[in-house]
Amino acid sequence: MGIKKGVFKWDIAEIAKALKIKQTDVRLYFTDGRRISFMLERRLAYEILKGRLAPSEGAGYDLIDTKGGKWEVRSISKGGIYFSPSYMVGSGRSFNKKGFLKKLKEIKGYIISDIESFPKIPFWIIPVELVIQWWKEGKLGTTTKISRQTALNLIDTISNNG
Repeated sequence: MGIKKGVFKWDIAEIAKALKIKQTDVRLYFTDGRRISFMLERRLAYEILKGRLAPSEGAGYDLIDTKGGKWEVRSISKGGIYFSPSYMVGSGRSFNKKGFLKKLKEIKGYIISDIESFPKIPFWIIPVELVIQWWKEGKLGTTTKISRQTALNLIDTISNNG
């Protein structure tokens, strides 16, 4: 089962000049998953999927492709990555297996970006069947939050075999 991949490239100096901030601040912003997701979702929707954004922030997905397929966008940060629904992540929230499996039935897959590699951010389009396989094989742990290295190893294995 192969995956599609690509790379987004940004010019730190140009961004800093345009925003009138320091280059170190640009790097901080673009490697914070909560902040960069706004831009990544738009670039992925318009440039890669040729689709559109979800109708609201509260939707159970981030993007819609040209055929109506729903996609979730996730970033690999220094803290790792999670595949569970956003409402299960954060202070006072907890993983719910039933909710996670329900989400998997509703989406076509995940588009994962390695934001730690900024200014060249690679991304991978991962079909939901692959995430289900990883879950069944125990590769996503018990809560679907895995380390950065584990995520990159999983992607590297499938990239080289697909």
